[in-house]
Amino acid sequence: MAHKASPTKSSWKIHEEYHIDEDVGFALSDPLEELPHPYDAWTSIAKNLAALIQNGELRAEVEKLPMLSIDDLEGHKSQRLAHLVLGYITMAYVWNRGDGDVRKVLPRNIAVPYCKLSEKLGLPPILVYADCVLANWKKKDPHGPLTYENMDILFSFPGGDCSKGFFLVSLLVEIAAASAIKVIPTIFNAVQHQEQDTLQEALLDITSCLREALKVFHQIHDYVDPNLFFNVLRIYLSGWKGNPQLREGLLYEGVWDTPKKFAGGSAAQSSIFQCFDVLLGVQQSTGEASAAEFLQEMRTYMPPAHQNFLHSLELGPSVREFVRSRRDARLQEIYNDCVKAMVSLRSYHLQIVTKYIVIPASQQSKKNQTSEEPSDEGNKGTGGTDLMHFLKSVRGTTEKALLKEG
Repeated sequence: MAHKASPTKSSWKIHEEYHIDEDVGFALSDPLEELPHPYDAWTSIAKNLAALIQNGELRAEVEKLPMLSIDDLEGHKSQRLAHLVLGYITMAYVWNRGDGDVRKVLPRNIAVPYCKLSEKLGLPPILVYADCVLANWKKKDPHGPLTYENMDILFSFPGGDCSKGFFLVSLLVEIAAASAIKVIPTIFNAVQHQEQDTLQEALLDITSCLREALKVFHQIHDYVDPNLFFNVLRIYLSGWKGNPQLREGLLYEGVWDTPKKFAGGSAAQSSIFQCFDVLLGVQQSTGEASAAEFLQEMRTYMPPAHQNFLHSLELGPSVREFVRSRRDARLQEIYNDCVKAMVSLRSYHLQIVTKYIVIPASQQSKKNQTSEEPSDEGNKGTGGTDLMHFLKSVRGTTEKALLKEG
């Protein structure tokens, strides 16, 4: 296979070319915490976001910022930090107190550098998962472990510790699943050289990593309050695509003449689950068109290196076809267990969405029924999808990947 840096290479080349870290996977390793002068003016607003919003000062502070060139943001980490900071500022500027007083124009002093930086990084000019989860963390003790107790986020939205709980648990799920990425070159090698024992071992490794990720996912109940998530944090993660409050989208002043529509941050922007879908031959594209299209669209919200990695996996040999062709009961069972681990994660995600979105939404619509017709707002994800329908469809296509006996 001659295409560039195929993940079939047994040496761990994935690290440099695809921006994947051995320890934290798709997350940014040791993110920067401070931007140099004069960009510290941006950081200062992002660090004081909740207080500025509460005091009604946020928009005025943003409007006072000088127009800065991005030319002195050197290196990937400082650019990622700046993208995170500008994403926070943009979400806060648009939604402010989350009470329906929405701004439809992003001022040029933020819009111009944000769009230039986004273009440079190959990311859209909106807060994405790669910002608020993958680049928004630090260790309290640099020599300590990657655990919730020893970690913190760099920036928070209003809603107290809700941001920390939601973003850090999401990150820890990524990290738990990350050790499975290391196994991918081994898997492709095993398929190419028809080494069944090696493949079985590697698939068992992936299954145990995915099960560990599911265990970590349970921590969300300890750290994230459903009402705070639904009524506060979720507002700041909402985008301007499929959003009735910004039907036309957001106008980026000084960049484009017409408003642009971008989806809000969503777990569908995580590369880790799409990565295992591709590896296991889960054909999301054969499922419901809208779910498959949404997942493809969400790839454009991932860092380009991660998009390239997913694409390179699609060019690799088919693990599923190899398992099917072997007609070996043990191998098939091991493969199916791996797919079932993905199904379990998706089923659990459905439970979380029910607790954190569907139930609070129905409570809210009961309150609203006296004033107007109930809204379907609650069933929309921050990415703009009909959430339960989308997640059930994705889980269904995952289940269809299970190989039948015989």
